[in-house]
Amino acid sequence: MVARQHLICDSQALANGGKGVRFEAAGQRAFAIRYENCVHAYLNRCAHVPTELDWNEGEFFDSSGLYLICATHGALYDPASGACLGGRCNGIGLKVLTIVERDGRVYWVQEGEKSG
Repeated sequence: MVARQHLICDSQALANGGKGVRFEAAGQRAFAIRYENCVHAYLNRCAHVPTELDWNEGEFFDSSGLYLICATHGALYDPASGACLGGRCNGIGLKVLTIVERDGRVYWVQEGEKSG
């Protein structure tokens, strides 16, 4: 498999429990956040009904900065894994995207076609 890396943002754009950065991943809306000093990325789609999570652009965390929350349904997700923690997500988590942080930048890793 050949993987391609796509720049999302500079590392400093993501603060722990702060505003996230939205980006496109293979034609789908996605977002990246920082939680406990690690960057995580997910498709921007609630597991209950396919609506975007953020209540204002880039606002994915609840007021405590501890959970990702769907602004429409109130479903709660673990920022470190995307797992459903409660609410209308009914045990279904967010779709995790592979990302890499290096040299002060954050990249989405897109898996490519098998070669050969």
